[in-house]
Amino acid sequence: MLVLDGSAHSGSGTIVRFGVTLAALAGRELRLTNVRAKRDPPGLRPQHLTVIQAIRELCHGDLAGAAVGSHEIVFRPGPLPRGGSFVWDIGTAGSTTMLALALLPIAAFAAGPSSFRLVGGLFQDFAPSAFHLQHALLPLLSRMGLSADLDIVRPGYVPAGAGVIELNVEPIKGELRPLHLPAPGDLQRVWGIALASHLRERQVSRRLAEECRRVLRDRGVEADIEAREDESAAQPGACLAIFGKSTTDALLGADLAGAPRRSSETIGKSVARMFLEDLTSGATVDRHLADQLIIFAALAGGTSELIIPTATDHVLANLWLVETILGARSSLDGQRLRIEGVGYGQKS
Repeated sequence: MLVLDGSAHSGSGTIVRFGVTLAALAGRELRLTNVRAKRDPPGLRPQHLTVIQAIRELCHGDLAGAAVGSHEIVFRPGPLPRGGSFVWDIGTAGSTTMLALALLPIAAFAAGPSSFRLVGGLFQDFAPSAFHLQHALLPLLSRMGLSADLDIVRPGYVPAGAGVIELNVEPIKGELRPLHLPAPGDLQRVWGIALASHLRERQVSRRLAEECRRVLRDRGVEADIEAREDESAAQPGACLAIFGKSTTDALLGADLAGAPRRSSETIGKSVARMFLEDLTSGATVDRHLADQLIIFAALAGGTSELIIPTATDHVLANLWLVETILGARSSLDGQRLRIEGVGYGQKS
């Protein structure tokens, strides 16, 4: 049985989610100790519990010790799924995008198409927004051969949650292709979405877009940001997300959700500055894609090459996971990350 120390590297939910995902793909029994030991509170939270329960259901596996607050779990995977339709409700404002990220690699190698309806939070701190999955991660995965689309049915914010996304995944025929993004190129297009729910009178979506555009324009970057109004969410909330693509197909994104005492102007400035930081670093993927893509590059057939903004704890944790569970080798030379994929496919 494989034993992983959940306090390693980031000591976060990343190790829980992707540790169980990779164990399911590898068909390896997993004991995960010290779950989220570096987080307050430690142990499983509802969103992490939903992830591992969903993976167990997908793979017809066994799960022991899994409850909110658990510090140790044992996961025994069954066969990879045949596909199908599934619904999971986190029950809080926990991140549906983090759940989607854990399900995607498994659904990619299912025997048939998969459809997931996920209920919870879509826009919050410490998780990629649903817009980031739509406009950044999924387009890059498409280049690797994975066909998936995500629809935002209803926005969800902290603390009410109750947002809904629908993720549809077509299984891969054979192997994922490696991703080659070795040079940043010149910025070609910048676009974005400023979403506000139940905040029309305060003109929040317009203010988000205008402030972000102003900061970018001061640095010589023009952006086409769409202001969207929503009345379907369970509570007022907002999110701003922007994306940029270069002449070499480098792709960067940045986003931030609304929060109490966080003004529209503060959000607009912060998102623009995050985007500009990653842009001026010479990276070919943003700080979130840097860790998200590692799992898929490790599964691919061939060597992927990226320039990342910085080696975050999440990057180091995911590199450790793919080497420990899959045997995928990697090298990090400054910002240049190379990952030798194991060629995982239906023959696996």
